[in-house]
Amino acid sequence: MTSSLSRDLVFLILQFLEEEKFKDTVHKLEQESGLFFSVKYFEDLVLNGKWDEVENYLSGFTRVDDNRYSMKIYFEIRKQKYLEALDRKERGTAVDILVKDLKVFASFNEDLFKEITHLLTLENFRENDQLSGYRDTKTARTIMLVELKKLIEANPLFRDKLGFPNIKGSRLRMLINQSLNWQHSLCANPRPNPDIRTLFVDHNCRNSNDPYVQLTASNQLISPAAKSESFLPMGTHGPSAAVQIPLTAWMSSSSTITHPVVSGGGASFGTPLHPAAMTKSLGDFDIMSKTRISGVPDRIMLPGKNPGPIHSSATDELPKTVARTLTQGSVPTSMDFHPIQQTILLVGTHVGDISLWEVSSAEKVVSRNFQVWNIGASSMSLKAALIKDPCVSVKRLLWSPDGALFGVAYSKHIVQLYTYYGSHEIRQHLEIDAHVGSVNDLAFINHSKQLSVITCGDDRTIKVWDVATGTKLYTFEGHMDAVHSVCPHSKDNVHFVFSTSVDGKIKAWLYDMMGPRVDYDAPAHSCATMAYSADGKRLFSCGTNKEGESHIVEWNENEGSVRRMYRGFHKRSLGVVQFDTTKNRFLAAGDDYSIKFWDMDNTNLLTTIDAEGGLPASPRIRFNKEGTLLAVSANENRIKILATMDGIMLMRTYESHSLIASRIAPETVTKNGDFRNLEDVKPRLTEEVNPVKNWKLTEISEPSQLHTLRLPARVKTDKISRLIYTNSGNGILALALNAIHLYWKWPRSEVNLSGKATSKVAPQLIQPASGILMTNDLAGAKPEDAVPCFALSKNDSYVMSASGGKISLFNMMTFKTMTTFMDPPPASTYLAFHPQDNNIIAVGMDDSTIHIYNVRIDEAKNKLKGHSKRITGLAFSHVLNILVSSGADAQIIIWSCDRWERQKSTSLHIPSGRTPAAMSDTQVQFHHDQIHFLAVNETQLAIYDSMKLEREKQWVVGESSAPISHATFSCDSQFVYSSFLDGAVRIFNASNLQLRCRIGSSAYLPSDIGSVALYPLVIAAHPQEPNQFAIGLTDGGVHVFEPLESENKWGPPHSPLENGSASNARPLSPIAVSDQHRG
Repeated sequence: MTSSLSRDLVFLILQFLEEEKFKDTVHKLEQESGLFFSVKYFEDLVLNGKWDEVENYLSGFTRVDDNRYSMKIYFEIRKQKYLEALDRKERGTAVDILVKDLKVFASFNEDLFKEITHLLTLENFRENDQLSGYRDTKTARTIMLVELKKLIEANPLFRDKLGFPNIKGSRLRMLINQSLNWQHSLCANPRPNPDIRTLFVDHNCRNSNDPYVQLTASNQLISPAAKSESFLPMGTHGPSAAVQIPLTAWMSSSSTITHPVVSGGGASFGTPLHPAAMTKSLGDFDIMSKTRISGVPDRIMLPGKNPGPIHSSATDELPKTVARTLTQGSVPTSMDFHPIQQTILLVGTHVGDISLWEVSSAEKVVSRNFQVWNIGASSMSLKAALIKDPCVSVKRLLWSPDGALFGVAYSKHIVQLYTYYGSHEIRQHLEIDAHVGSVNDLAFINHSKQLSVITCGDDRTIKVWDVATGTKLYTFEGHMDAVHSVCPHSKDNVHFVFSTSVDGKIKAWLYDMMGPRVDYDAPAHSCATMAYSADGKRLFSCGTNKEGESHIVEWNENEGSVRRMYRGFHKRSLGVVQFDTTKNRFLAAGDDYSIKFWDMDNTNLLTTIDAEGGLPASPRIRFNKEGTLLAVSANENRIKILATMDGIMLMRTYESHSLIASRIAPETVTKNGDFRNLEDVKPRLTEEVNPVKNWKLTEISEPSQLHTLRLPARVKTDKISRLIYTNSGNGILALALNAIHLYWKWPRSEVNLSGKATSKVAPQLIQPASGILMTNDLAGAKPEDAVPCFALSKNDSYVMSASGGKISLFNMMTFKTMTTFMDPPPASTYLAFHPQDNNIIAVGMDDSTIHIYNVRIDEAKNKLKGHSKRITGLAFSHVLNILVSSGADAQIIIWSCDRWERQKSTSLHIPSGRTPAAMSDTQVQFHHDQIHFLAVNETQLAIYDSMKLEREKQWVVGESSAPISHATFSCDSQFVYSSFLDGAVRIFNASNLQLRCRIGSSAYLPSDIGSVALYPLVIAAHPQEPNQFAIGLTDGGVHVFEPLESENKWGPPHSPLENGSASNARPLSPIAVSDQHRG
């Protein structure tokens, strides 16, 4: 093979053939390519005496006369073949072997050949002294095989051919998937569900009227070879004729639809479930259209083994390590992790208690016993129920999407909503006398642009309540038994609710008070819970029927049928099984004293974890948002926290207070360490905070006081104007003022097992063999006015970048320019990917406009106008669904992402003695909670609450101090890293902008720089390591910083959490609402 890539391709084909069980073809290719010698296959041939096949296989790797090792190998094989013929008394065959196979060795050792020939004259060759120990054929072959393996290992021709490369499973399929994905992205009229029937030509979506491209619901891209299965499931008399009801049908119809049972059809909501009858659909594809930058979860998958993410095996992504054990005090009945502070766990119990746990420290920070807040306002039925039986349990508790509220549904009538003000503070907000009997479930929705809570109960109803006032908005009636759960969702701007009841019914409702739109049966008439995957694209249900049979299924929403049923449950589950989803990939359920996991694309059980034992028969489970932590209820009133490696790291980062704890604290201005309250701000409620402790600022001025590394560079560049870590944390991308990109990557090694960026190991400067560089288009650019900018896709595969000219889209693997667009003028000055759709980018322009550009259709779908000067910063919040922009006009504007309308705006506070020109490079970045954001320019750091667009914290540069060049949050938003034009780096507490550490330029710059102005222009934070950051310098250099191991983090071990005094203001009284008639 002349090409290393061709060699790699052969290995991939070998892997594919092995996975598809083409065993003969596998070994034929091994022999013909000569790249891999299968010792196992060779052993089987030898031990079975298939001598012709043995020599034929060997011929692909060596010949008799190649070297002395090869000669010895062939001689031993042929001698054994000769002796076996003699032992069978087949002298004619022995003579033939002697003449044709062994005579070749006569020229090398004539005496040996004569001795072998002499064996023909003996009645039994064992009469020869050297062969007297020959016992039987099987033993002789085994002994010879040991010798042959030694010869093969010693033979230099077999070196590098005895080991198969370490390749992730189904790698060839993965590459084909990526190719199909890219081909589809180039289609002029891409179809949402492409019908790809061949790999012989490039895929191209044809006209929808072309009969060749008619789609079927269960169409597959490619089937494993040698399979004769039909694309559609076959019944007794041919293809299924099951009636299919699309989602759009019940969305638009006012009448109830009952799904019929059809004999011989695919499984549906109303049909008995048999795995063999289930539709073998790949599911709905969300394939990128024109130049789509798609992440791993969006890729097209071929049938067969699911290779999973190429960086790790599937089970490595699951939380399996018992990292913490919490002792609750009573039996946990419901749990939920905070959506932002992902180590805060909310727990409800069978005696009605609720608790907040900080799982990183295993500390119960809040605990409340059950009580009716306003018994006088309660209904008579509630009072009677409590008198009859005062025992109340928590049926369900849940955080609101932004984590500002949580709701608790109790086993008697009521729902209570609490406001969350930080790690140690919750306040009563709203009490609703919602249902007669138990309230079995609740969920939050944003319907009609207002936050509402949905509840369901034993009284067979579902109700919707306004969270702010407690007003009842809707009541849905139609179930014939107690309603067990609700699952609200929206699709194409249509809001709807699925509900399940204990009699195994599933209904769907629109917010129009016209009754249920569908009426289906859950699998095996089980009491089920429904849930969507995190991306809202896949619908699942899990339940248990009265006989103890449990089922997890994925539904085809559009057809009202079961897409797949997952196997692996215990035959008789004890209690109703609970389940959860995570990472848009995994399902988990508590069953049979363990936690069971499935890959969403594979119906077989992936793995089972017992969490070191001590689990109940059907444990309660709950993932955090990122799937790095899993809370599991255990015996003896305990909760076990299982974690991935990322989860363990996450718990370490949340041991101190987050910014959420100060979300309503009084605004504070810091001027070079001097705190003062703003006089022009109205007083607001505040929580009690710890007083400031006396502490000393950490000053770092020597290289020995920290770890720092200047990244190697062979390419001559100008000033580093933009800098970012890759999302995986294993690389750094820089953009220089001369439009050249530099990309460093840290390889895995014995000294860097994780392969993550570190200051302790030098990375590699990546450059393709072609020698090309990622260089931005400069045609039409004005170098003196150009503002370099770039944005990296979530999967690190693509970067969009501009340096005053067109925007370029680069492939990060090949460095090739895939496309360019948006000719100047105006020139782009800032780029940001939409958090939910990589096809949408916000482009800030130097003419003060913001273009919402759709890469799929290659045009700007919206143009936002509001600034008066060029755009200098853009940031999306996926929680609030807003875009924040900043400009050289000192304005900050908030835009809605639904209709791209201007919502709020404010002007930056300009310190006295400064001119508006000083605000020209204001940039914005969202805090980890996606509610607060950091605004930074050369005069100040400021933190804003985006919901109110009010400044809560500010740090102002002193008049005699060097200006700020750039600043950024740490990955956990605990710190703000800020670089200055005098070369210093300052590190602040994000909660109060208290300066905690200062790194002088002498700690990382050489002492012999002379009068050269050398300082950092940009700063970037590592996406997983909160104490690591990097800076880009004016000389084109990039430095990575980390604290010493002895210090573990920047600054003093204990720093103040907040500045100011506690407020004595009393919290507002909670609202009490009842839906029952009072007596």
